[in-house]
Amino acid sequence: MQWCNGQIIFGVSFDGDQELAKITKLEAKMAELNFWHDQSSAQEVIAKVNYSKAKVDSICKLRKDLEDVVTMLELIDSAGDHNDQAEYVAELIGSLSNLGSRLDKIELTSYLGELNDSSNAILSINSGAGGTESCDWADMLLRMYSRWAERAGFSVELLDVTQGEEAGISSATMRIEGLNAYGYAKAERGVHRLVRISPFDSNARRHTSFCSVDVIAELRDGDSNIEVNEADCRIDVYRASGKGGQHVNRTESAVRITHIPSGIVVTCQNDRSQIKNKATAMRTLKSRLYEKQEDEKRNEMEKFYGAKGEIAWGNQIRSYVFQPYQMVKDLRTSVESGNVQAVMDGDLDAFIHAWLRAGGPTARQ
Repeated sequence: MQWCNGQIIFGVSFDGDQELAKITKLEAKMAELNFWHDQSSAQEVIAKVNYSKAKVDSICKLRKDLEDVVTMLELIDSAGDHNDQAEYVAELIGSLSNLGSRLDKIELTSYLGELNDSSNAILSINSGAGGTESCDWADMLLRMYSRWAERAGFSVELLDVTQGEEAGISSATMRIEGLNAYGYAKAERGVHRLVRISPFDSNARRHTSFCSVDVIAELRDGDSNIEVNEADCRIDVYRASGKGGQHVNRTESAVRITHIPSGIVVTCQNDRSQIKNKATAMRTLKSRLYEKQEDEKRNEMEKFYGAKGEIAWGNQIRSYVFQPYQMVKDLRTSVESGNVQAVMDGDLDAFIHAWLRAGGPTARQ
């Protein structure tokens, strides 16, 4: 593969030599005899190789197209005929527009350099202050993040959901699978506030509801030295709740693991197999323990957990106002949108991208 050296294009830094070294290392792993013994791990390696190659190719292609733009400027400058100049200018405008959108995508990937940014994400939603209204809000957020993940090309797996007493859900956990899923989804960690006229209030009064969203990276085998001793865990099995069909709700397939030393509780009920649910729950527990360990090591608990604070007024990262006007505003970056319906349908890129550009976890309200 031919490479144009590490460079800076329009302020976007890219180390081509480092990226090529990564590709070489991954391809060496693919050549190992036991590479295909673990299908899941093999697919992840192949995805990483393809991603890195695409990134290198996109930078090289961008550089070539930039050189073409310079050539076009020279043609415009030397063209004596006015009609020729107009034709060249129209072509130049189209080329610059295309380059701008491509450069924007490349710039965003440059912000995803932290550990585990390329990993799958485990996103949890918990209802807070607001009662039934809050549970309905949690259900709306679950739909919003499912739509966002699908729009981004990620696959979504609902691991656990607890129904609300009257409506909506009190909590849910979903797995978002895809390259850089965690890198993007981590922007949503925090408290989300809804203001609307409640459909559950017979007097049609305006209510304020809160939900917290937590996002952790799903650990892969070998990603950390986290070991879980089952003797430290209380494992409960029970019948899955919700819409599970003829089998799920009739067998004790759902699994809840309580890690006694840390107090962390994880559940999984999405599969008909208790064994598979237990394996998924254990993997989620390891991911949560790793996240907790990293927070303690950096002594910045507020970075991932304290930043959410109490699930109530004064701790929100984003406000969604349905009445008396329509506006969604991110309080960390001041990015806002008047198209509430589009946002609830998963159009979150403007908020996520602005958060990444503002410095990620250092972006405060």
